Amino acid sequence: MILQWIARCQVVTEPSADPTGGSIKHTAHLYVFVPMFSVDNDQNPADTMLCPNGGRPGELCGIPLGQQLIKLFGFVPEAWKTKVNPAITTQCPDPNNPVPGTCTMHASSVDLSQTLVALGKIPGPPTAPIFVPTPNHSHVIDNSRVNSLPIWWEVRPVLILNQSDWPLADGSSGITSSHAMDDAEAAGRAIEVGSNFFLFFSSVMSASTMASHHMHAMPAGGALPSQSILTEARRGNQSSLRK
Repeated sequence: MILQWIARCQVVTEPSADPTGGSIKHTAHLYVFVPMFSVDNDQNPADTMLCPNGGRPGELCGIPLGQQLIKLFGFVPEAWKTKVNPAITTQCPDPNNPVPGTCTMHASSVDLSQTLVALGKIPGPPTAPIFVPTPNHSHVIDNSRVNSLPIWWEVRPVLILNQSDWPLADGSSGITSSHAMDDAEAAGRAIEVGSNFFLFFSSVMSASTMASHHMHAMPAGGALPSQSILTEARRGNQSSLRK
């Protein structure tokens, strides 16, 4: 399923309250790991994903996006490749509907302008939104939230800059704990930011990884992550974008 939102999903722009009106400081975190590195130093702009479902007016996709990414980062990050390098895996796009730039209950585009300013790639403040397809990514939650009733979660992108920090699917290496994530951020190998994007869902522990959508649960220490099933709560519009 492809969802095209009118509101803008914008990284770095963080409201003070969640959709319930409560303080953002107490809102559950859904960490979204984004691979901002290139396994093979990809210099081919044609490897960049197209706009799903045609995209927004003016959205950067395909070769034009690839050209800009190479100009800004020196390569096409795995985040916007049509197919990530087989050396890594991502949970989105959904393996049951592997359309680049999409995932179940996700917006199909994001505004990258604030992120590029924060990374020092363009001067700020932004004068206009820079829409791009939703990047390839994986989800991580804290162990304390693995078994949760339907609640609102703040999407917190974590830009992973080094391949060595990317968690393998079996949790055997990479960032597999909150301590490891904090260390990577402190060393400048990862950048965590807030967003104006919220999701409403429940989470339950499952021994099976055959569900259509799952995420990693991240312990505070160095233990390997367990698997959790993300269950969309059926209450009207399951996702929310805050302007």
